[in-house]
Amino acid sequence: QVQPVESGGGSVQAGGSLRLSCAATDSPNCMGWFRQAPGEERKTVAVIDTTVLTTYYSPTVKGRFTISRDNDKNTTDLQMNDLQPEDTAMYYCAANQMTPGWICSGALLSARGVWGQGTQVTVSL
Repeated sequence: QVQPVESGGGSVQAGGSLRLSCAATDSPNCMGWFRQAPGEERKTVAVIDTTVLTTYYSPTVKGRFTISRDNDKNTTDLQMNDLQPEDTAMYYCAANQMTPGWICSGALLSARGVWGQGTQVTVSL
């Protein structure tokens, strides 16, 4: 599988918005966004099955973040609204081409995903 490439990180004040984009040229059917803050474990943020467009969100971001698939651009994007300082982290995209019958999930991507290099998101008060 081709390594996905993230873009769109940056610095923003609390309450602001950012949009992250993940490009994976081989169009994997399971993609997701994860984040890791300094001293913490990597955590699932949002996951999408790009075939049926089912999604999962961490409770900490649900209602503020939206994961979506743009087939024209071949990207999986993460729209982040109402950002807070606790959202500050390195954000990673992961992708996997699932075997039929598998379920797209953070656990699957953590175990079998191909990872991007990450993009930093910093939210200040």
